[in-house]
Amino acid sequence: MDALLERRVREQLDRDEIWRVMQRYGRGLDRLDTQLVRSCYWDDAIEDHGYFVGTPDDFIAYADMNTLAFLSSQHGLLNHFCELDGDDAYCETYYLFTGVSAQPPHFMSTGRYIDHFQKRDGEWRIANRVCIVEGKFDLPEAVTGAGLPSAYTVEEPCQAARDRSDVSYHRPPVPRRKGVT
Repeated sequence: MDALLERRVREQLDRDEIWRVMQRYGRGLDRLDTQLVRSCYWDDAIEDHGYFVGTPDDFIAYADMNTLAFLSSQHGLLNHFCELDGDDAYCETYYLFTGVSAQPPHFMSTGRYIDHFQKRDGEWRIANRVCIVEGKFDLPEAVTGAGLPSAYTVEEPCQAARDRSDVSYHRPPVPRRKGVT
């Protein structure tokens, strides 16, 4: 393989590994999987996340406390820009967070993670992060579908779990069977 192609392949692999860290981060927060979130940070990282500034372990406790205020949550990762500089990377990742409350209004937040990643011993993790919250919104209960026949408006059962019992951890995932609870 020529040097240019080899460099481009290495860069693509690095970008993919960084993106996988971001995906672990979102999944870990939503599933309250402390180990998974913790695997995204170097021990000496600083997390600057709105009202919180501190260590990864303290941030995870803070994030879990906030997540538990909701019945369910989702961290959607959107645009992702990654600038590589040797064993350092500078990334900007847009996010959309939703939290479902027991009673409306529900909550939505939008913003960006501005990250400094470092590759140490061949592994990429967050070295420092600044989270920029750009919007916070109250969400009413949905009215979409109100005119549909009743067969379409029945409340869907929630199958989500906020731990490793969630179906996303099952290998393979097993769908429910019609008529079986």
